[in-house]
Amino acid sequence: MEMVPNATPEPDKACMKCVRLAEFRMQSQRANPHWFNGAVASFGSETARLLVVGLAPGLQGANRTGRPFTGDYAGELLYQTLADLGFSSGTYAARPDDGLQLIDCMITNAVRCVPPQNKPTAAEIKSCGTFLAARIASLLHLKAIVALGRIAHDATLVALGQRKSQFQFAHGASHPATETLRMFDSYHCSRYNTNTGRLTPEMFADVFCAAKQYLDRH
Repeated sequence: MEMVPNATPEPDKACMKCVRLAEFRMQSQRANPHWFNGAVASFGSETARLLVVGLAPGLQGANRTGRPFTGDYAGELLYQTLADLGFSSGTYAARPDDGLQLIDCMITNAVRCVPPQNKPTAAEIKSCGTFLAARIASLLHLKAIVALGRIAHDATLVALGQRKSQFQFAHGASHPATETLRMFDSYHCSRYNTNTGRLTPEMFADVFCAAKQYLDRH
């Protein structure tokens, strides 16, 4: 796994590594001063065996609430799926103080700050990759990763020091990312993907069921 010396798993809320993203955050801060408007930290258990990697905070989701996948449609599907499979306790109420706790699971993003039009640049993905690599390395019990979408898939492989060409993204695919870590691919649980039928709740659940079955065997 590629690691940057002194890398930390979480950026400062006011991270300035990516100028475009920092400027976009500040625009949001001016328009919505009561929102979180910062680099969003990972959420979940430090002893997790399962890591879910998303794309980036949504403008009115995690950028507003400060917790990954909280406050937008993608979070509704993700957190319901995790609850159905026993990866959480409490009730998801789309706000960071709802008391929800993750069990044996952590959620993070490939890019920690909201990007304009939900489209980070290659340079921004690479810059934030140091945090993803450090986050993965910090999870000493990690056994499985669910990557939500191609960008999360590619960013995870880079964070693990793997060649992207060796592991092709496909919904429902699973890859031996390292000798001790398996990666599972899913289309991102965005409203667009679900509204168009590209991803159904059943398809999404199947990926997490496969990850859970893998964890049960290991």
